Amino acid sequence: MRAAAIFGPGASSKDLKPFQQNPKVTWLLDLPTNSSQADAILIFGGDGTIHRHLAQLVTLRLPVLIVPCGSGNDFARALNLHSVRDSLAAWGKFCYAGKNVWTIDLGVITPPIAGGDAGEAPAPHVHYFCCVGGVGLDAEISRRANRLPRWLRARGGYALTLLPALWKFAPLAMTISLPGIGSPPTLSNKSMMVTFANAPSYGGGMKIAPRARLDDGQLDICVIGHMNKLKLFCLFPTVYFGRHLSIPQVEYFQANRLKLETDEPQYVYADGEYVCRTPIEVSVARGALRVIVP
Repeated sequence: MRAAAIFGPGASSKDLKPFQQNPKVTWLLDLPTNSSQADAILIFGGDGTIHRHLAQLVTLRLPVLIVPCGSGNDFARALNLHSVRDSLAAWGKFCYAGKNVWTIDLGVITPPIAGGDAGEAPAPHVHYFCCVGGVGLDAEISRRANRLPRWLRARGGYALTLLPALWKFAPLAMTISLPGIGSPPTLSNKSMMVTFANAPSYGGGMKIAPRARLDDGQLDICVIGHMNKLKLFCLFPTVYFGRHLSIPQVEYFQANRLKLETDEPQYVYADGEYVCRTPIEVSVARGALRVIVP
């Protein structure tokens, strides 16, 4: 068997040693250029590291094992990989029989297509995400959290940036078009944030989309409407338990596609990483990724 290892910030080849006990496995310390170079890929990192490699992973179609070494590790948590020990156990099962592979969906963010050369139809540039994307306060918090040292992000960086982000934030006029779900086809209002989720949590355990599943072909959309900032700040802890859905200003529903527009271009973040600016279309790539699970 041939395996490839990818290391995110803070991870290194020493983290690979427990996985190298099987002498029948040969290792490539880089992302394969084609699927014939490896039988599986191990990613040592968090959601941001996974996010940056998703396009190549979709193309390669190789089984991927996540080893949680990042600051949030929400995607690993959604795969029931809560520790390096869990990943090591899943790797052992895969090496023995190769049957513990789950085919899951990914979210896809598509900005407007830029104009191409005359006579050519430019291809849209898509951005895959594995966990949650968002616009509004969510994106502003992610932007601020990314400025923190890695060790601080891993110890509540999202929560630490909430108050300064909220202090200066103003609700945004957003229009969400939902083709194919019936009446009403659009939602238009001033909102604090909109998130679209493929997995239940983000930000190190915040269950913004507690009903989300990785293989159901749906996005779980959470819209937090205009509300008093103090009330929103008090709402924040409930998100860790998924209890925010009962609040009147919170709308929660599923769709397999949406279009999101804002009066002025706004930052779009996904998996804690900057993606683009609005307007955007968001959809689901069914069965886009194969993952090794316990």
